[in-house]
Amino acid sequence: MTQAMEDISTLIRDELAMAKQDLATTGKKVGVGAGLFGLAGTLALYGLGALIATIILAIAEGLEPWIAAGIVTLALFVAAGVAALVGKGSISGAGDPPAARVESVKADIDTAKHGTDQGESR
Repeated sequence: MTQAMEDISTLIRDELAMAKQDLATTGKKVGVGAGLFGLAGTLALYGLGALIATIILAIAEGLEPWIAAGIVTLALFVAAGVAALVGKGSISGAGDPPAARVESVKADIDTAKHGTDQGESR
């Protein structure tokens, strides 16, 4: 009996050590992947800035550079405003939680506090 308990204890320790090693390896891979996604986002943001500068320079071929920059700036602010309004509408459209679900949760809480009526189960 003592030998069986020692074997089980050793088996559990070995399994936990292998699980820790697997988690460490997986954690490192996930960390590297997340870092690369962050780098990709940063580079995309710089690329967007370069694209905006390119658009300004293209418009500046026919207009004064400050007018071209103003047009692009105005377009960006308009796009930001539209995105904000659409986002606000989406959040406002979410509405209240369904009344039936709220009542069901309240009934569940009441049942948990006081027990079921006449011993009925749901």
